[in-house]
Amino acid sequence: MAKIKTIGVLTSGGDAPGMNAAIRAVTRAGIYNGFMIKAIYRGYDGLINGEIKPFTTENVSGIIGRGGTILRTSRSKDFMTEEGRQKAYDNLKNENIDALVVIGGNGSLTGAMHFGQDFDYPCIGLPGTIDNDLFGTDNTIGYDTTLNTIVECVDRIRDTAQSHERIFFVEVMGRDAGFLAQNSAIASGAEAAIIPEDSTDVDQLAQFMERGIRKSKKSCIVIVSESPKCGALYYAGRVRKEFPQYDVRVSILGHLQRGGSPSARDRILSSRTGVGAVEAIMQGQRNIMVGVRNNEVTYVPLSEAVRSDKPFDRNLIKVLDELSI
Repeated sequence: MAKIKTIGVLTSGGDAPGMNAAIRAVTRAGIYNGFMIKAIYRGYDGLINGEIKPFTTENVSGIIGRGGTILRTSRSKDFMTEEGRQKAYDNLKNENIDALVVIGGNGSLTGAMHFGQDFDYPCIGLPGTIDNDLFGTDNTIGYDTTLNTIVECVDRIRDTAQSHERIFFVEVMGRDAGFLAQNSAIASGAEAAIIPEDSTDVDQLAQFMERGIRKSKKSCIVIVSESPKCGALYYAGRVRKEFPQYDVRVSILGHLQRGGSPSARDRILSSRTGVGAVEAIMQGQRNIMVGVRNNEVTYVPLSEAVRSDKPFDRNLIKVLDELSI
């Protein structure tokens, strides 16, 4: 196996607070250990189009506390094609980049896995997604910051809910994973969380209503995981129809959740996994994701990291049920 001299780094998919801290960590740990670092702009699209430039420690100075990603990001359709991946590989070779660090979520790391397999190329993934849906790491980069942002928003919404005695359905991100909804509901004192891991039928919604609206509690907040079919608007519509006596409102937090300065936890996670990525390359690892489990840096095969069945602690549902009476 040829000796690795130059490492490429890119961010892909949805941005997440802490991505810049991860870019910084990969860059500085790489240079510290004698590697050249080349940054790839705009994710896989930038790799296909040759948007690549050398990075020094100065390029990442002062970015640890910035949200978003200085490398920009995109969701690349071209990278899903054989022709697109071939262009990406050719550009890596032309730039003498010997290994690639990809900071992103499920789709981004799936792309890295297929690319590494197709071209026998060393790819290392960092778990950069607010959804916390990657297997093999306790938390993903951006999750903690987003959770805190949601809680801050819900705290403000509760002021209005209580003042007007309203029911609020607050929709949060998470797609197929309910980690954000469930934990933000516990942290904000919400009455219920509607999440993919605990499918809600008519009786359960009625139970939420009955439990949340009582003589001592005339306002109610329900956190809902986003869904194209049954998000916050869907449940609010059902309440208006089935319980017309209640004043119902919807707040969809949307991209508000993605932004902002990363929390200390996300900065530390980004820094540890970024250093871990360089160490993995030095060890000859490939096609793995760097995570942190039980406060230990771990290497997980990308094929395991991107599987969709990250364990969900159902005790969290019991905790919320007991505390929301």
